[in-house]
Parts: sequence; structure tokens; C-alpha cells
Amino acid sequence: MSLPITETIAQLAISAYPLLSSRLVELSNLGSAELGILEQAWADIEPERRRQIISRLVELAEDNIELNFDNIFTYGLRDQDAEIRCRAIEGLWENEEPVLITPLLNLLGNDSSQKVQAAAATSLGRFALLAEHDILRSCHKVKISQALLGVIDDHSKGLEIRRRALESVSSLNLPQVSTAIKKAYQNGNFKLRVSAIYAMGKNYEVTWLPLLLKELTSSDAEIRYEAAVACGELGENEAVPSLIKLVADSDTDVRLAAIRALGGIGGNPAKGTLEGCRNTSNEAVRQAAEQALDELEVWEHLCH
Repeated sequence: MSLPITETIAQLAISAYPLLSSRLVELSNLGSAELGILEQAWADIEPERRRQIISRLVELAEDNIELNFDNIFTYGLRDQDAEIRCRAIEGLWENEEPVLITPLLNLLGNDSSQKVQAAAATSLGRFALLAEHDILRSCHKVKISQALLGVIDDHSKGLEIRRRALESVSSLNLPQVSTAIKKAYQNGNFKLRVSAIYAMGKNYEVTWLPLLLKELTSSDAEIRYEAAVACGELGENEAVPSLIKLVADSDTDVRLAAIRALGGIGGNPAKGTLEGCRNTSNEAVRQAAEQALDELEVWEHLCH
């Protein structure tokens, strides 16, 4: 029989007690009164124990879609501990409620932790995508784009924050976004260049294709990988010959990215290459090819 929520929370607060999943799941879908009880107890729980609780809640929510700890994660955005704020942002990764936008913008602009700012920038990416598809009101699109673009140009911000902001804003079809991607690509910083190539794919503009095709031949595996992923996102047949060459790349991650991209683009040359990958001795490559062919088959069935 379940304990009353006050007893459950009291038990979770005691560091000597093991964190049992059977107790933690009782925190799913807490009502406002129950959440108030948890909030009162939360400040008195040892920081390390709080980190353990929030981390386990994130894991449980990932493993079971019926569990919902979003009101706890939202409360966690205001926690004094930066690690808890980061984990709370992570826990809210599927939440698309516009009410989250303002807290995330505040964390991006004002949080004392660069790690939290970077996590907030990443989290805003899904709202940028929703805004691009007109699922959010235009005022949200304006606020999100201004904040993320402002961060990219703010050299007082850490590189990781600026990179994540660029990646998140890339789904917005705005001239300022294209300019930001181009500037980052031309920047001398390697990591910023990597993020720019990633952003080209998420920007879904075919005008990036010539640059991406060039980067498929880069001497750096990370660049080749991101370029292959981006080509898959754009879905242009022109990229297929170059991607076929990467199926034999010396780097396994690059090979897998090329295989997934070919599966996303489709067509007879891509399909023939993927079928050939079934005979490889590399298990990861073989599985990726099988999955890509399965997805192609589903897509072909839907189109006919």
C-alpha cells in the first residue's frame, strides 16, 4: 500500500534511505497541494541527495512516458544548485508549453552558471522549431530569435553557450540567422565551425549544400560527420555520390552518419549502397544499413 505523500517525501529526504523507484514514481503528476509539501521539504534536503533525486526522476521519465515530473522539474529551474538546474532543464526536454519560454530565456541571459546557460540555449531550440512552424505566437518567435542571436554575438559569453545558441536558432528562417551561420562558419574557431555546419542542416536551406559537399571531404572526422548529417537533413540527391564515398570512411561514426543520410535521401543509388552494407563485417554499420533500408521501405510504401 502506498504511503501518504508526506511520508513518501519525508523518506526520500533521508540520505540514509535508498532511493527506491517505487517511492519516486509516487511523485508523478503531483497536485498543487502535494507539490507545495515537496517544495517545503526540498530546501532542507542535502544538496547531493537533491541531485540524486532529480537525476533519478529524469531517468524514470525517460524510461516511462506515463510518468510526469514536469512540475517538479519546473520548480527545479529555481534551485540554488546549478547541477540541479541543468538536470531540471534536461527533464523538461519534451515539454512544449510556451510558459517555459520565459524561465528558459531568464536562465540563458542571467544564470550564474555557464553550463546552465548552455543547457537553456539548447532547450530553447525546440521552441524555435515550434515558432518556425507557426505553432507558437509570433511574439514568442521574436523573443526567442532576439535572445539567441544576441547571445551568439555576445563575446562575453562562453563559447559553449554561443555554440548552443547558434544550433538552436538555426531552425528559424530569418536573414539574421543565415548571417549568423555564415559568420560562425567563417570564424577561425574550430568548434564554432562545427556548430555552423550542424546549423546548416537544421536551417533546411539548399543554398548551404555546396559548402556541405566541400566539407564532406574535410581531413577532420568531426567535420565530415556533421556535414554528412546536415546533408541528410537537406535531403538533396546531389549529395548522394559524395555520401556513398563516405560509407567506406576510416571513421565509423562518419560511416554511420553517411548511411543514415543515404537512408533519409533515398533513391536507387543510395538503396543499392545500403544493401551492399549488409555484407560488411562491421556490426554497427550493418545494423545502421538495415535500419535505413527499413525506413526507406516504409517511406516508399507511404508514397505509393
